[in-house]
Amino acid sequence: MAANTDRGNPGRGNPGSVVLDRNNLDQAASPYLQQHRDNPVHWQVWSPEVLKAAEAAGKPILLSIGYAACHWCHVMAHESFENPEIAAVMNELFVNIKVDREERPDIDAIYMNALHLLGEHGGWPLTMFLTPKGEPFWGGTYFPPESRYGRPGFREVLVKVHEAWRDNKAAVAQNTKMLVDGLRGMAKPQSRDRLELSNNVLDQVADQLLGHVDPEHGGIGAAPKFPQTGLFDLLWRAYLRTGRPDYSIAVINTITRMAQGGIYDHLGGGFARYSTDAEWLAPHFEKMLYDNAQLLGHMAMVQAETEDALLRQRIEETVAWCLREMTADGGAFAATQDADSEGEEGRFYVWQKAEIDALLPPDEARLFCLAYDVTPEGNWEHKTILRRSLSPELGNSETEARLARAREALFMARETRVKPGRDDKVLADWNGLMIAALAELALQYDRPDWLAAAQRAFAFVTAAMSRGDRLGHSFRNGQLVFPGLLDDYASMMRAALALYEATGEAEYLDRAKRWGAVIESDYADAVNGGYFLTAKQAEALIARTRTAADNATPSGNGLLTGVFARLWYLTGELDWRERAQSLLDAFAGEVARNFFPMGAYLNGFDLYNNAVQVAIIGRRGEPDTEALVRAAYKVSLPNRILQVVAPDAGLPETHPAHGKTQVDGKPTAYVCLGPTCGLPVTTPGELIASLKATRAV
Repeated sequence: MAANTDRGNPGRGNPGSVVLDRNNLDQAASPYLQQHRDNPVHWQVWSPEVLKAAEAAGKPILLSIGYAACHWCHVMAHESFENPEIAAVMNELFVNIKVDREERPDIDAIYMNALHLLGEHGGWPLTMFLTPKGEPFWGGTYFPPESRYGRPGFREVLVKVHEAWRDNKAAVAQNTKMLVDGLRGMAKPQSRDRLELSNNVLDQVADQLLGHVDPEHGGIGAAPKFPQTGLFDLLWRAYLRTGRPDYSIAVINTITRMAQGGIYDHLGGGFARYSTDAEWLAPHFEKMLYDNAQLLGHMAMVQAETEDALLRQRIEETVAWCLREMTADGGAFAATQDADSEGEEGRFYVWQKAEIDALLPPDEARLFCLAYDVTPEGNWEHKTILRRSLSPELGNSETEARLARAREALFMARETRVKPGRDDKVLADWNGLMIAALAELALQYDRPDWLAAAQRAFAFVTAAMSRGDRLGHSFRNGQLVFPGLLDDYASMMRAALALYEATGEAEYLDRAKRWGAVIESDYADAVNGGYFLTAKQAEALIARTRTAADNATPSGNGLLTGVFARLWYLTGELDWRERAQSLLDAFAGEVARNFFPMGAYLNGFDLYNNAVQVAIIGRRGEPDTEALVRAAYKVSLPNRILQVVAPDAGLPETHPAHGKTQVDGKPTAYVCLGPTCGLPVTTPGELIASLKATRAV
C-alpha cells in the first residue's frame, strides 16, 4: 500500500507542527532531498504548513530547486550548503526550502518563469527569494560562496537580499507585484493573432528552423547544445511530406554526430543530457530517462528510412542501457543517472590512455585509441571522453568486430569503478515517454522482450501510481506524490495508445479514454481553452501554469494535440476531433510568436492533418496478420495510425476503410490517406510499398 503525499488540501496540519530549527529532509522520499539531509542548513520540504510557519516567523523564504543528477547543484551544495558559516546565515535570515524539480515540476515551472521575468537565463540550481506567501521578489541560479566568475558570492547575496527585505519594503512589494502579475498573465493567451494552421505553415516553420541548424556538427545553434528532439522530429516529418533533401541531411547529420560524439556513452549506451561544446564532445554527464526515450523514437524514425547500421546499433545499446541500469523495483523506469561519482563530474566515464593500454593487447589498443580519439594529452581536462572517429577506413566489418571486443573489455573494467548515483523515483510522465518508445520499437525491430518491458512499466504506473482513474506524478519508497500533472496524463495516454496499436488489447484504449475524461474534468481552462498543468484539486500555488511550450520534455498540451487526434481516428468518436481542434485553436497564435518551443504541438497538428490510417482485417495472433502488423512499423511514417479488426468486427463508420473485407479469406491491409483508401494488399511487401506511396520520398 502506497503512502500519499498530497498537493491538495492546503489546510491540513498547522504551522505550529512545523519545526523550522532543524533539517527536515530526512522525512522526504526524493533522493535529491535525501542528498541534503545532513546539511547544516535547516531545510524544509515544500508544504502549505511551511509557508504558514514562515509567515508566523516573519521571515522571507529561500527556495532552492535542483535535481539529483545536476552537476552544478552538487557544486553549490558542497561549496555553500555544507559550509557551517554560510548555513548559519541562511538559518538566521531565511526559512529555507529545498525542492526536487522532477518531483514538483509545478513549483519549478512557476519560479523558473519568475527568473525569466527578471531577465535572467534559467538553469539549476534555481535560487529564489520569496515572501512567506510564496511570492518571488528576486533570484538567480548558481552562486559561488565568494564573488567570482562575475557572480556575487552567496554569503553576500544572502545578506543583501535580507537587508532589502527588511529595509526596503516598498521596492520588494513592487518587485513582487510585477512578478506575480507577470506569472498570472503567462497563463493567458500570449498572442491574440489567429493563425490558420496548415501544411504550408508546417513547411514555413521547417524552413525557418533549418536556418538555425549547424551545418557542420548538427544541432541548433552553437554551444551549449541540447538534443531538441521535437524540432528534429518536425524537420524529419517535413522531409517525408515534401521530399526536400536538405531537411533529411540536417536531421541525419545531427543524429549521426550525436551518436558518434562524447554525448553518447560508447561503452554502456545512452545519451547524456547536453553537450557543453558545439561538436557534441563534452557533456554534463547526467543521463535522463526522458532524453533517451525521445532519442530512441527519433533514431528509429530515421533508421526505418536510412536502414543505417549505426543508428540500429545505438538503438539496441540504448534500450539495453535502459533495461539494465534504469529499471526500478516493480518494472517501471527510474528517472536519472548522476553526472558525478567520487565527487568528480564524469569520473566514471573518462579514460587515460595508459589505462586502455593496460587493458588491451597493443594492436587492439592502437586501433581503439585511433577510433575513439584517445591520446596521451586527452581531449577534455587532460582526460579522454570517448568519441568515435568518422574516418571511413574504420568502418569495415573486421575492424568493427575488433572494436566491439575492445569496448566489451573496457565496459567490464569500468564496471569495477564506483558508479554514479541513480535517482530511482518513478515519474509517470517520463515513464510514458519510454513506454511509448519501447512499444513502437518492439514492433519495428521484432523485439517482444521490449514490448514486455513497456507493458510491465505501464502496469506499474496504473497500479501503484493511481487512485481510481486519477494518476499521481512521482513514486518512491511507497510514497506517491498526488495528484498528477497534465504531462503525466498526456504521456501515459500516448503510451496507452502505442500499446493498443502494438497489441490490439482494448484495455489500453479504454484506459486512455478514461484518463482523457479526467483531464477534461480536472485540468481544463474553460475561459481560454487548453489545459492547466495542475489539477483543480491541487495545492493552490501563486499561479496556475498553462502552456503548450516544450521544455526538455514535450508539453502536456502539445502532446495532447496528437493524442486527441489519434483517439479520434481510432474510435471515430467526434468528441476527440473537437477536443483536438479546440486545443489547436487555443495555442495557434503562439506559433507565429515563437515556434521554437512548439515542436510537440506542431507534430500533433501534423498527425491531425495528415494521418495515414492503416486498417488490417484479420485476427491478432495469427501469423499472417502479425506479419502485416510488423510490416506497418517498418516504414518511416510518424503519422501512421494502425487498427486491426477481426473479419466479423467492424471499423468505426467514420473510418475510410469501413465496410471493407478480406481478399480471398486472407488477412488484408488497407492504407488510407484522408477519405481515400488504396487497393487491398495481403503481403508485407505490398503493405510496405503502399505505405511508402503516401510520402513524398
